[in-house]
Amino acid sequence: MFQVSKNISLPLGEIEISAIRSQGAGGQNVNKVASAVHLRFDILASSLPEHYKARLLKLCDRRITTEGVVVIKSQEHRSQERNRDEAFDRLRSLILSVAVVVLPRKIRQPSVGQHRRRLESKKRRSETKELRRSVE
Repeated sequence: MFQVSKNISLPLGEIEISAIRSQGAGGQNVNKVASAVHLRFDILASSLPEHYKARLLKLCDRRITTEGVVVIKSQEHRSQERNRDEAFDRLRSLILSVAVVVLPRKIRQPSVGQHRRRLESKKRRSETKELRRSVE
């Protein structure tokens, strides 16, 4: 089980991970890329709720193909395990970005007490300014 958040978990069978071994210009293996990991996750075939799938498909992200497949490549670390963990973290953050919906903020009118306090503080400030002017 791949735990995305407290409420969301995915079976590991839905996530395909492959280790990629590249070669350099002269045919030699490149150590930096020898531990690269490619993670593939099919949004449409996953067990995510339908509204998450719809939001993921609408998301403008270069890692999501037109067929609804998420492809994440990680090759920053020398260790394959660290690259795999980083790919999982990137997938987790991508899914969580659509799982959290920010509600529009309500515009509230100040209460009578807040309005009265604001006017009183404005009056005190103006009185203080007048006193300073008279001293100068």
